[in-house]
Amino acid sequence: MIPEFAIVGHPNEGKSAVVSTLAEDDSVRVTPYPGETMECQAFPVIIDGQEIIRFIDTPGFQNPRKTLAWIKNYQETDDRMLQAYLEIHAGKPDFQDDARLLEPIARGAGIIYVVDGSRPVRKVDLAEMEILRLTGRPRMAIINCKEDETVYLEQWKMEFRKHFNAIRVFNANKATYAERIELLENLKGIDQDWGPALETVISAFEKDWEQRNSQSAEIICDLLEECLGYSITKIYTRNSDEKSLKRGLREEYNRVIERMEKRAHGKIRKLFKHNIFNLPLPAHSILSEDLFSKKTWQLLGLTPKQLIAAAGMAGGAIGAALDLAAAGLTFGIFTTAGGLLGAGWAAFGGGKRLARAKVVGLNLGGQQIRIGPIENIQFIYILLDRALIFYSHIINWAHGRRDYPIEESSAKGAVKTGFTFEWNDKKKGICQSFYTVIRTDEWKKTLSRKALKEMLQEILLNISQSKLIYGVVTFSTRHSNSPSPKRT
Repeated sequence: MIPEFAIVGHPNEGKSAVVSTLAEDDSVRVTPYPGETMECQAFPVIIDGQEIIRFIDTPGFQNPRKTLAWIKNYQETDDRMLQAYLEIHAGKPDFQDDARLLEPIARGAGIIYVVDGSRPVRKVDLAEMEILRLTGRPRMAIINCKEDETVYLEQWKMEFRKHFNAIRVFNANKATYAERIELLENLKGIDQDWGPALETVISAFEKDWEQRNSQSAEIICDLLEECLGYSITKIYTRNSDEKSLKRGLREEYNRVIERMEKRAHGKIRKLFKHNIFNLPLPAHSILSEDLFSKKTWQLLGLTPKQLIAAAGMAGGAIGAALDLAAAGLTFGIFTTAGGLLGAGWAAFGGGKRLARAKVVGLNLGGQQIRIGPIENIQFIYILLDRALIFYSHIINWAHGRRDYPIEESSAKGAVKTGFTFEWNDKKKGICQSFYTVIRTDEWKKTLSRKALKEMLQEILLNISQSKLIYGVVTFSTRHSNSPSPKRT
């Protein structure tokens, strides 16, 4: 039997947001206006083609005091009470919402009662709680409130202890994956008979999450391989403007790489079932910056010590005029001799060092110019950091969330950093190995990619089990030109 839970409560208390978040379904209609849910609507959770649990969004209570009075006056056996209520009140306009929300409970659904914890308990709430207690069905109470709305929290908990098998404080707008699993674990405790079925549900959720992480790691590996091997080569004549051609190639190269990254991030987003809404990035997110912006490379491409040094080199300005985005980007110019293109020299890092370029012979006259691939190993860490930051954001964006607040940082300044600067030598060695063999040996690349994917899967699992917000660093401002990074 598929576990079924009716999400019930007063209108505009957050029922639909809870359903959307638990079912990972952003198609659930969530609005700030009361009475939007008019009919019961089932939202199944399907994993590997099978429905494992079902949540039912119900209308809010319409006339709970009269409904409670009828139930208290009911004289027949308790097991017939809900069915009798539905039969007697069918078609009565004053009771249509109450009847609709009690339909799935009459069929045997468990109850998840949702209240807005930012307000005090009212008499009408007590009537609703008593109705649900008298149904005799397993039931949990969810206090849907924000972190700073705790004034009435103890009042709600005191009343809930009299009427419910379990109580949970759950912010449907900010619930992480770990918090959703915890809520399902709590549901096991509302009735012993539900334990085995919900254990199966939790196991399926965890297995599915593991598969999604494996696919995410595969997507990230594909992104690295694609970006690290990409280059553009074009032929130009004496009449060509070399400077303009280089600038155009550079812009084209950047656009292509950025499209690769955007496409990979979109695949990760789809894996975690965000299909409808354009999710805003966290306030001051480094992902708001272009991949090749100087700020991205200053904040992700350098270690904290190097960042401080860079700021000092430019008179303390974080926006130090270092062409970090171009570091390691190759421009190769090759001149044909005797009809065949010969080996030439490519300037790396804005001309700071030279390296022999690998050139394929072409039976052409004129010159050939190539940009890429990037020869700076820091680029792999830039891509990894941005992918992991995106992952941590997407998995923790609750599906029931529809607000897009612009949060102001409490710090006077903020430095965004990633994950990789904290990695140990073993993790960095895996990245170094992958970077070294990516364009050379296929057999070694396969082995190196396998090690990288396994490492990423472990990292993604750790991120998903944490309640922290990753990728954000604030710094104190004892001296505005001397940032001291610390993770928040």
